[in-house]
Amino acid sequence: MTAQILATLLPVFLIAGCGTLYGRYRTPDIRGMNTLNMELFVPMLVFAVLADGQAPLEEYVGLALAGVVVVLGSGLLLWPVVKWLKLEPKTFLPPMMFNNSGNMGIPLLLLAFGEAALPAAVVLFIVEMLLHFSVGLYMLSPRTPLWRLLRMPIVLSSIAGLGVNLGGVPLPDWLLEALHMLGGVCIPLLLFALGVRMLDIDFGDWKTGLLGALLCPLSGLVLAAPLVWLLGLGGLQAAALWVFAALPPAVLNYLVAEQYRQEPHKVASLVLIGNLGSLVVMPVVLAAVFAYVHSGVS
Repeated sequence: MTAQILATLLPVFLIAGCGTLYGRYRTPDIRGMNTLNMELFVPMLVFAVLADGQAPLEEYVGLALAGVVVVLGSGLLLWPVVKWLKLEPKTFLPPMMFNNSGNMGIPLLLLAFGEAALPAAVVLFIVEMLLHFSVGLYMLSPRTPLWRLLRMPIVLSSIAGLGVNLGGVPLPDWLLEALHMLGGVCIPLLLFALGVRMLDIDFGDWKTGLLGALLCPLSGLVLAAPLVWLLGLGGLQAAALWVFAALPPAVLNYLVAEQYRQEPHKVASLVLIGNLGSLVVMPVVLAAVFAYVHSGVS
């Protein structure tokens, strides 16, 4: 099992480390890289996975619902803690709710369980992204119009992919292969960009960062435990939910906080120290997930 955990985590941290090392000596256009990824490569991956008729999406309804509960439930669960510690909810709660399902979640699940885990990883990623750009933006600015969601390439590709899949529209193999190749670019690029972002860690607010690094995965796992049982999730879907629940805060939280001027330096500490904390959290979670999968529990 140790070898399996290392085989899953080492490529993730190696690629992210390459991004950190390159960013240390160069100044890559990380915003341009992220824009290209989120507007082209990620939407292509999402469309390819959803449009593929071999992926019966109706089987993932329970997993999508569980993802919604984990994201929104984390905010509700931690609300009393935020009030008790007198933290700013708009600063602290979004990073606890919206996790790194793109940069870390998809690569981790692929490396851990292979291509069979890709539909589950993409479904959870879509859930997190849609909630982030609806509920998350509303939390920071209640006047934000929700119709802005329809301008996001990932939303458009999700709608198109679902339409093709549920409508039973056959796509030629050469087209799906091209889309998968384009989409596959996003996975190492997400990890590389995460590594570059690690250079921005600000330890000036390390206490809040450590608190977030503990509470983010803890709140998700507390919610995931009953959901696996209540929704009857088993096999790869249960494993995907466990990994999703334990992921650290998404780097996107920092970009959104910067855009809305919501204490971006504190959010950066929460995000980046949380991602560093995943070096400790994820091996433990993966060990439990591998034991669960190998036990044949469903």
